[in-house]
Amino acid sequence: MMVKNRIDIPRDFSRRPGPRFVSDGLHSGEEFRQKHLVPLFANSEDETEILIVLDGAIGYPTSFLEEAFGGLVRVCGFDKAWVKRRLRFSSLRNPSLEEEILSYIDEA
Repeated sequence: MMVKNRIDIPRDFSRRPGPRFVSDGLHSGEEFRQKHLVPLFANSEDETEILIVLDGAIGYPTSFLEEAFGGLVRVCGFDKAWVKRRLRFSSLRNPSLEEEILSYIDEA
């Protein structure tokens, strides 16, 4: 699989990821999921990898990460294995974020 899609969260979305829902405040996990992730998962036949760059943000609230990534399965109904197979993460500052995000997908 080749990486053809790249989302640099601090550059493409916000350096200050916010709360869980749009109704809770700016730069929410729900907003990120809907604007950046869902369009890349719209084609169920697509196997293209999606690189998520995490470095450069001023922290990631648990609620943001769970809603953005766990929500792909819980809210949008995408297959867990397919979502995990397509996502790749880059974080030199905090490599444990990948494990945390994958756990939210597993628990969804």
